[in-house]
Amino acid sequence: MEGASTPSAHETLHVGLGYDVHALVRDRPLIIGGVHVPCELGLLGHSDADVLAHALTDAILGAMRAGDIGQLFPDTDPAYENADSIVLLSQVAQLMRTQGYRLVDADCVIAAQEPRLSPYRDAMRERLAGALGVDVQSVGVKATTTEHLGFEGRGEGISAQAVVILAVGAARCTCSNSSVQAPGTGTDATIHGIL
Repeated sequence: MEGASTPSAHETLHVGLGYDVHALVRDRPLIIGGVHVPCELGLLGHSDADVLAHALTDAILGAMRAGDIGQLFPDTDPAYENADSIVLLSQVAQLMRTQGYRLVDADCVIAAQEPRLSPYRDAMRERLAGALGVDVQSVGVKATTTEHLGFEGRGEGISAQAVVILAVGAARCTCSNSSVQAPGTGTDATIHGIL
């Protein structure tokens, strides 16, 4: 696994920011950061609606200037119905490496009034780091309430934000198109014009 390290003189840094929101509803599991959190409510979405994994995925794609998660894994495609977002994150990490990038660091925050998420923080870090193929020290996760303000504070939904630093060297891939295949679907999701 890769670990966080100081970029070399031959590398440049790219920063990406990701944000995601999902509504809380009944009869859905609550999965955040790849961890099942016991709760009467779960997040509504086409996939497993893992708001944290989605924010982190978007942050990586943003740092690569490669669009967003909706372009790569569209919610109109039946292949991604109830998809495991940790698997999708691992596919984006594979694309990141193929394009010559490496993750230097990631930091994430979840905003939820309930349930209390801090007991699951370390497990989330482990799951996210595993999907990214990096040391757990390279991934930070925090959880906060909004003091009953906004949709999170009213218990209507949960949001997450993530920021990443990617390093890329002179040997970066210069291809204009890249594709990543979602496991078990046989479907290629292609990003055009990454570079």
